[in-house]
Amino acid sequence: MSKKNVEELLIAGGADESLRQKYDALKTKDEFIDQAKADGYAFTIDDLDAVLRESGDAFESFGNPPKRMIWWQ
Repeated sequence: MSKKNVEELLIAGGADESLRQKYDALKTKDEFIDQAKADGYAFTIDDLDAVLRESGDAFESFGNPPKRMIWWQ
């Protein structure tokens, strides 16, 4: 169930630029998880890491403003 919540957030971020920007601005996985919980997505860092590993994505951000290449279109 928790991995499904990660996938739902990644899909939502892929479709919504403002959501994507809000999460891309967060620096740590802990901040990312806390924001996700506040937005109704319940999952752990392990769940996030597992989904990113399975999809071949990495959490690291780049650029200014920061961006992550984790969002699903």
